[in-house]
Amino acid sequence: MGSRSADKIKFRSFDDLFGEQEPKGGEKETKGTVEDQVVRMVLAELHPFKGHPFRVMEDEEMMEMVESVRQFGVLVPVIVRPDKGEGYEIIAGHRRKRASELAGCSDIPAIVRDLTDDESVIAMVDSNIQRLNILPSEKARAYRMKMEAMEHQGVKGGQHTAAVLGEASGESARTVHRYIRLTYLVPELLELVDQKRIPVVAGESLSFLREGEQELVRDYVVQRNVFLSKGEAELLRVESSKGELSVEKVQEILCRNVKTAGITISAKRIRDYFPEGYTKEEIEKIVYSLLDSWRANGSG
Repeated sequence: MGSRSADKIKFRSFDDLFGEQEPKGGEKETKGTVEDQVVRMVLAELHPFKGHPFRVMEDEEMMEMVESVRQFGVLVPVIVRPDKGEGYEIIAGHRRKRASELAGCSDIPAIVRDLTDDESVIAMVDSNIQRLNILPSEKARAYRMKMEAMEHQGVKGGQHTAAVLGEASGESARTVHRYIRLTYLVPELLELVDQKRIPVVAGESLSFLREGEQELVRDYVVQRNVFLSKGEAELLRVESSKGELSVEKVQEILCRNVKTAGITISAKRIRDYFPEGYTKEEIEKIVYSLLDSWRANGSG
């Protein structure tokens, strides 16, 4: 059903939305009210896209862009649309705008498009999704925003929509769904996925936990500085589905092997140092107390 309904929808292509137009000679500064014409637009009039999922980092790549702008200017116009309030909303070109600011420019070449909210989301995501070094959290939010925009336009059926989504970035529908699930993680767990302390596949499993359960996992991972595996995440999801994911259960699953900084310590070997009858919590307390003493004595 979803697939048939989608066949009736005619999407505006990426080229239709962005155009192929090159900057024309003799450009003059204007507020850019003529669609499809490259104009000079004052930077102060441009606003970030609402809910823009991609971070604009002032990293080495940005500094290279700044130097390029100083030498050659902005060669590819940004794409904007009239803001409902004042000025213009950036559809594509957030990094170019920031590079121009850092380079000391006052304006930037731009093309104005009269796009709907859904068309704007689709164009914004498509213009960024194939960039290198995109964080999992950025891709997750971008895919979810585009999927919701496509569904607003009439596409029904998650699998079909995800397949269309993946086409733009060369990923399968399954991968798209996996990233979208990450948006259901509490912020701190999503940050751990970005830091590669939790694999994307493990993050997908954790996303099915209730918010309070995710917070239990977050607290344990952060406090113990452990790395969480796909298998452990799946076990946590199973226990959650039984309604049995308590603090003790989280500790039981994640204490089987203490993995930190790439080192694996066998729980069985640790237990050999303690008399029978010691609980996991008692053993943990002693181990951490000894580590604290070792660090306090200048050995750590």
